[in-house]
Amino acid sequence: MESLILDGKIVRDSVFADLSERTRETGRRPGLAVILVGDDPASRVYVSSKGKACEKVGFQHETHELPGDVPESDVLDLIDRLNGDPRIHGILVQIPLPAHLSETRVQRAILLGGGLVPGAVVLMAGEPGLLPCTPRGIIRICDHYGISLPGREVVVVGRSVIVGRTLAMLMSLKTDSANATVTICHSGTRDLAAVVRRADVVVAAMGAPAALGRDHIREGAVVIDVGINRVSDSTRKKGYRIVGDVDPDALGGWASAYTPVPGGVGPMTIAMLLDNTWDAMTTLEGG
Repeated sequence: MESLILDGKIVRDSVFADLSERTRETGRRPGLAVILVGDDPASRVYVSSKGKACEKVGFQHETHELPGDVPESDVLDLIDRLNGDPRIHGILVQIPLPAHLSETRVQRAILLGGGLVPGAVVLMAGEPGLLPCTPRGIIRICDHYGISLPGREVVVVGRSVIVGRTLAMLMSLKTDSANATVTICHSGTRDLAAVVRRADVVVAAMGAPAALGRDHIREGAVVIDVGINRVSDSTRKKGYRIVGDVDPDALGGWASAYTPVPGGVGPMTIAMLLDNTWDAMTTLEGG
């Protein structure tokens, strides 16, 4: 069986092209502010890539760098100032944060203006609002490649708020692009392989390298691998390589379609961040 590779870079580029066209045609430039606390090398790379993406589509962007020992009150004061800045339509605090800062308090300080409602309300009630970037990106990949979800059985392995639980709620909504029957699996699931093998679509979001193998995946299933894990590799210049949560032997020639790692879900996160920023601008400013 020849497997379809669900290339997130292709979908990301189509989103960027659409946003660039909207920016040129309307002359409107959404503004994204990123807050970077400390000097984590990986976080700095991610922040830089967000800035380059903004420039690519014509968005305004600014990065606020704070020392690793910054008081939480200073971070909250900065967010408060950005909340009131009419040039800024999206605020992103790069994580992880230093241990002395509360990620929950910091994230909750970011306002959703113009009638946008919090993500949990959006997912529970199907109301208009901003959806988390990674789950939204997964839905966009499925739409782009014609992966039909309505009526299909989906198993999500992982229950994090940022991906697993959120995606499960999103995929179960009664919409044209979702309406699936969704099961969430986790570390307490008995006979994990038996449960996952029922799935038409498997979403691996555990953060554990190659945790799912061919005995977990039914032949012909669609596999969405959210995992981005570093494993040691002395043959690589950096001394490591990036792998997903699914063993590659369970993908090519076994799954009907799958997202590669890297290059699958990862590129969609920034694309959806910019799409959310555009939506926030149009909601705040009208139209």
